[in-house]
Amino acid sequence: MRLPRFLTPQTVVSAHCDLPCGVYDPAQARIEAESVKAIQEKYQANTDPEFRTRAIIIKEQRAELVKHHLWVLWTDYFKPPHFEKYPNLHQLFNEATKLAGAAGAKGSLDPAVGDQLLGKIEEISKIFWETKQA
Repeated sequence: MRLPRFLTPQTVVSAHCDLPCGVYDPAQARIEAESVKAIQEKYQANTDPEFRTRAIIIKEQRAELVKHHLWVLWTDYFKPPHFEKYPNLHQLFNEATKLAGAAGAKGSLDPAVGDQLLGKIEEISKIFWETKQA
């Protein structure tokens, strides 16, 4: 079935991402990772069992958000030309999402793990902003 002529698009546009690129920013993952690290520090400084239980729950939620924001960048923003120019980018995202997950910050109460996660996000951010200059 063909659309009536008046419903046929008059202008065809294209973009390298699914929305204007202004919606993507690694800062979203970084902010959540900073929360994870801050919670890990607060957990270590407080012995109250109820506080610690709440801290773990919130930390795990924030860690999930880190993974979400990283996955959006990995799958929606970065395209094959980026991965060609930065051959370590897939590995970097894999390491970062694992550091946000159960084997990393989500499952750890050690602020050093939060620092490692922030370091990976910073590496991704550097590449991200380099691609924005192109």
